[in-house]
Amino acid sequence: MSAKPKEHGLSSPLSDGLENPPSVWPSVLLSDCAVVQTGVAKGRKLAERESITVPYLRVANVQDGYLDLNEIKTIEIKKSELPRFQLQHGDVLLTEGGDFDKLGRGFVWHGQIDPCVHQNHVFAVRVDRNQLTPEFFAYQAQSSYGKAYFLSVAHKTTNLACINTTKLKAFPVLIPPLPEQQKIAAVLGVVQRAMEQQERLLALTAELKKTLLHQLFTQGLRHEPQKPTDIGPVPESWEVLPLSDCAVVQTGAAKGRNFKGNETIEAPYLRVANVQSGYLNLTEMKTITIQAKELLRYALHDGDIVLTEGGDFDKLGRGFIWRGQIKDCVHQNHVFAVRVDRKRLLPEFFAHQSQSQYGKAYFLSVAHKTTNLACINTTKLKAFPVLIPSMEEQQEIVAALEGIDAKLSTVRRKHATLTALFRTLLHQLMTAQIRVDQLVPLGAATGSE
Repeated sequence: MSAKPKEHGLSSPLSDGLENPPSVWPSVLLSDCAVVQTGVAKGRKLAERESITVPYLRVANVQDGYLDLNEIKTIEIKKSELPRFQLQHGDVLLTEGGDFDKLGRGFVWHGQIDPCVHQNHVFAVRVDRNQLTPEFFAYQAQSSYGKAYFLSVAHKTTNLACINTTKLKAFPVLIPPLPEQQKIAAVLGVVQRAMEQQERLLALTAELKKTLLHQLFTQGLRHEPQKPTDIGPVPESWEVLPLSDCAVVQTGAAKGRNFKGNETIEAPYLRVANVQSGYLNLTEMKTITIQAKELLRYALHDGDIVLTEGGDFDKLGRGFIWRGQIKDCVHQNHVFAVRVDRKRLLPEFFAHQSQSQYGKAYFLSVAHKTTNLACINTTKLKAFPVLIPSMEEQQEIVAALEGIDAKLSTVRRKHATLTALFRTLLHQLMTAQIRVDQLVPLGAATGSE
């Protein structure tokens, strides 16, 4: 297996995937520095006396740069097959197919479950550690270099791509000296662990907000007796009104209409993808063609609560407040804009209420459901039973929740910064645009000591 590394010119198709393909390192085919192990298929008929049940990793467990082991299923295999399929510490797991940007995703197995096997749609790459470290190869597979190779050799359909064993074995692995491999993997590992720390903090803070939302919209802040509603108990003094009595519900603009020569304009517009649960993601804004005279009809106003009409059951009616971040912005027809009567209701209070367990329970109770999705229409949204405490209590509840939102926003920004840093380092280190010895300490960037 220890073939002598050779210089690799990285001619097309690889060069097409990289602006600056690395030329300072030699390379070998993956088959010359690793064993590629295919996995076990489901649905085989096995005699009971010859089979055992073992945990196994599926495609769903193998994510881009990490392994998700929250749900591990089992599979029956022959007792004699366990040595053939069993994962070993240091195996690099890679998926054979998926979305174009996720092809070949995966990371290093560290023996978290023993024994454990892997699905036939997941490769296990066992590297020759005299030439290659598992972590370095795993990062290389994730990098623009690795992704460019996978896409160049993949079998593609409209939305998906896949690679076979032969193509994977032909991967031209870049081989820096082992000490440099170890340093590169260590640097990327520091940033990745910092990202994971922020992800855990984000999950914990989001769970805290969920708990507080439930408490505030069932008990309030005044410790008063409760009264029953169709969606659960609420404080006795709170008024309950249909949304149509305290707000205007504005529907959005549809794409692809024929305007028959009418004067049109291009306007930025808010899509479902921009509307997340409890915040708006405005990183990528697209435009839509509407009639010039329709701008006032579809424009978002500062303080509008934007809510999606459909989605997964747990994400139905997701959204939050539009703060006028983009001038003359309209919204998609799959996103409602709710404009409240501010004499009776604070926009922030209704926004939080719609995202609470109370709001989610209402949306699910009235939604049209299919196997995986649910949606609401304008009539159902207008009938939303809005909880209305005094303006003073609304303000106090909003203040409590905005403190958590500020924390969530800070964590999201830090995670986004670390993610951008990781992607930049992954690309530049794996293409030798920068060398690991040129890097300054990463403590300040990652928050590490």
